[in-house]
Amino acid sequence: MTGYYSREYANSLAEYGVPLELPRCKGWILKRSIPGNSAYDAMGCYPLFACQDWSKLSLDLQDLADVVVALSVVTDPFGRYDLTYLQRCFMDVVKPFKQHFVIDLDRPIESYASKHHLRNANKARQVLEVENCERPALFLDEWTNLYDTLIERHHITGFTKFSKESFAQQLNVPGLAAFRAVHNGDTVGMLLWFVQGEVGYYHLGAYSSPGYEMRASFALFRFAIEYFADFGLRWLSIGAGAGIGSDETDGLTRFKKGWSTGTRTAYFCGRIFDQARYREIVNAKGVPATDYFPAYRLGEFE
Repeated sequence: MTGYYSREYANSLAEYGVPLELPRCKGWILKRSIPGNSAYDAMGCYPLFACQDWSKLSLDLQDLADVVVALSVVTDPFGRYDLTYLQRCFMDVVKPFKQHFVIDLDRPIESYASKHHLRNANKARQVLEVENCERPALFLDEWTNLYDTLIERHHITGFTKFSKESFAQQLNVPGLAAFRAVHNGDTVGMLLWFVQGEVGYYHLGAYSSPGYEMRASFALFRFAIEYFADFGLRWLSIGAGAGIGSDETDGLTRFKKGWSTGTRTAYFCGRIFDQARYREIVNAKGVPATDYFPAYRLGEFE
């Protein structure tokens, strides 16, 4: 059980909810108290709900009826499901959420990566050393310092403003791969990935101010792609752009698109297990008409 499949990863998010195993499909969700109410709901772990046996998910969901009012997840774009099956599991909401960029590692990097990206990677490698962190937990302080820069630079709040305690656990999750860029002995950039089967998932990246200036992200991504190809993985999933919507002009979207060979769809899915209680909570909170799910949590991540 590695990466997003693992108990260890779910436990690293325990400050956001109680990790709850779905034993048949072998996936994890987070059970959360509903503010102002005695009931509970649940959400998939950040950033994706992943499980080993999607065919058993429907059985696990039946058992949640007496546990939570509602469940929301964003599906793994490499999950073994089809749209009809998702609609059977999640009767209330199934909609395309984001197009996640992916990399087919059977192709040589020069055949798909943009010339701009390859040129920046080459320039960065002239001034940076890039390496695999064989013991990622030893780099906790370096990583959290870099992530603090990311938080300040992008005004990150809420769910993705992870605590140092959460990161201490994430760096010990089975299947984690970490890479760092070094300049004059200082760590100026790091990437975190999770390996599950034949797929590597880009998890998080962070850089210092000098790291941004020296294009550390380009050097690190090229290094990671070539590392995983040599490691024998078949695919990489490098996620989507920032925010909830899709914006082709977003810098992160353009960066990821420049490394990718295509996209796969991640779906947002929601299911209400107790319709009467759900309506009661929505009405009590005076929630305006919205397609946000669950409606009573409108605005929670803003």
